[in-house]
Amino acid sequence: MYKILEKKNLGPKQHLLVIEAEAVSKKAKAGQFFILRIDKYGERIPLTIADFDTKKGTITSIFQEVGKTTEKLAGLKEGDFVLDFAGPLGVPVHVEKYGTVVCVGGGIGTAPVYPQARALKEAGNKVISIIGSRSSNLLFWRDKMKAVSDELHIVTDDGTEGVHGFVTDVLSNLLKENVHIDKVIAIGPLPMMKAVCKVTKPCNIPTTVSLNAIMVDGTGMCGCCRVTVGGKVKFACVDGPDFDGLAVDFDELSLRQRRFLKEERESLLLYRDMLNKEATCGECVKDK
Repeated sequence: MYKILEKKNLGPKQHLLVIEAEAVSKKAKAGQFFILRIDKYGERIPLTIADFDTKKGTITSIFQEVGKTTEKLAGLKEGDFVLDFAGPLGVPVHVEKYGTVVCVGGGIGTAPVYPQARALKEAGNKVISIIGSRSSNLLFWRDKMKAVSDELHIVTDDGTEGVHGFVTDVLSNLLKENVHIDKVIAIGPLPMMKAVCKVTKPCNIPTTVSLNAIMVDGTGMCGCCRVTVGGKVKFACVDGPDFDGLAVDFDELSLRQRRFLKEERESLLLYRDMLNKEATCGECVKDK
């Protein structure tokens, strides 16, 4: 059992969890993730490591409610426990002194891009960060990103904070201003990462993306998280989650991500129905 030490709401359906997991925190590195299961009836879900503290033995993760399990996870409080917590998983991000690195975080992707920006800054790189969201109330960790960046650009789709537009607009402007960029790291929704690669590909700028494919076991055995990179089949859990964005088949991955939308929607509705019955009759159905 793994205790939730801290729980915060960062925005609409966005939550931060600090979980006591000493063994995982000792080996965690930027770019890795973990898989948790809330209870014995629950599914295994992968969550990226947003931060870790080896002294306190904690892992920090930020997630967004998108289905039954994340909605159930959002309902837990400080002092509650999750049953399983496996990690760290995946290949850590490769860090070296590239020169100037642009770190792009879209939506909840700001969370996993933060430890990568920090590691790249510590390695002596000039870090230019671009974080964006649909609206100001969905932005988080501005101060943390600013602390590990030489420049921080904020973008919102509706113009409520920072530049009115998309993260790719700022990236394109940097290139138009002849800012020399040695590497780009982009983490966020698939359409955003695809759009970033569309900007960097003509300039032949090495671009790394983090793929949060559907996963089950996280060991490469089930094959659910397979992606095509450079014409070859890779597994996001053991070969990634970071890949060469210029070689990823985003269209294929987008189709695979939508395979279980119907089942996920039905599961969420059944869960909410159980909660409504609990509220009506007073019986505890949380563990069903």
